[in-house]
Amino acid sequence: MKELILSVIAGLAVGIVFKFLKLPLPAPPVLPGVLGIVGVYLGGVVGQWIINYFK
Repeated sequence: MKELILSVIAGLAVGIVFKFLKLPLPAPPVLPGVLGIVGVYLGGVVGQWIINYFK
């Protein structure tokens, strides 16, 4: 849980700094970006499951 809170705080800090510097946010569009991250995470979970299944 601590990692989640720290990652949100770090993300907020980066977002604020980029806005003050008038730079584009270093993130993909909201929904496609979130879905991409979820897909990568689920791919890792499923990949690990497949590796463990065939051991």
